[in-house]
Amino acid sequence: MSAEPGEAEVTDSWHVLVNQAAGRRAIDPGFVAGLLHEAAIPNELLTPGSVDEMRNALADLVRNGVRRVAVVGGDGTANLAVNVLMGSPMKERPILGVLPAGTGCDLLRTFAIPQKLENAVEHLKGDRTYRMDVARLEGAWGTRYFVNVAQAGVGAAAAQTAQNLSRAWGKGRYPLAFLARLPRFPAGRVVADLGDRRHEGTALAVIFANGQFFAGGWNVAPRSTVQDGRLDLQIVDAAKWEAIRLVPKIIRGLHLTDRAVRRYAVAGFSLESEHPWPVEADGELVGNTPVTVAVEPGALDLKI
Repeated sequence: MSAEPGEAEVTDSWHVLVNQAAGRRAIDPGFVAGLLHEAAIPNELLTPGSVDEMRNALADLVRNGVRRVAVVGGDGTANLAVNVLMGSPMKERPILGVLPAGTGCDLLRTFAIPQKLENAVEHLKGDRTYRMDVARLEGAWGTRYFVNVAQAGVGAAAAQTAQNLSRAWGKGRYPLAFLARLPRFPAGRVVADLGDRRHEGTALAVIFANGQFFAGGWNVAPRSTVQDGRLDLQIVDAAKWEAIRLVPKIIRGLHLTDRAVRRYAVAGFSLESEHPWPVEADGELVGNTPVTVAVEPGALDLKI
């Protein structure tokens, strides 16, 4: 993917926050500090003790006008950072860096950034940034943001269950959760108002992608780009046995021409479902349908 260089002074120090709860085992802050030192990256390392402490630490940094913040963790950690940055009243947001931990970070796969922490640390060097779109979700539960992939339906139910499975399963957590939730998940009619058109019909899942990968490398949206002001909306209308057949295609990014998938490129939409469906964003459960989604173009600068 091509990138547009952003403006950032190379002398700026990174404020690096380590999510010690990400991945199968706790991240050693000393290991992270050693990697940053070896790469000669000026930094201030912070080790919040909980999700709330991490959120508060990020908010304090933004209020203090720091130029660069980086988080160490997976897609959930990146999502936490994005929500703090987007929720800030500050006029200028800092550049966001993400260092993958645990089983990796699907957002970074879109940019071909290595999934191993010791290799990915190099991408904090230099001044190359990518101005990316951020999507806003709104429902009865409030407002949330995401940068990679969100979904409603059986895939969101699987993400919900995966959070409760042992991290020892690694990338296997999502497929196991999907197989567990699929048999009893209530498929039904959905209505998607796309602005200039309307989709109405039965469905098992609705995927709205900004990035290209999710679930540990599944190529769910091979045509998506985070810089076009649009989401890749996919409505999956498949019998449950067909959904199992579809999974290998989704993993390889070959599902878009399948008869069970309807794809749209949209700047925003609203979704209602016959049954209350769970909604997840970047692997984090946010609430249930109905949901309204809108793209905020070029809202954040990601360090690449």
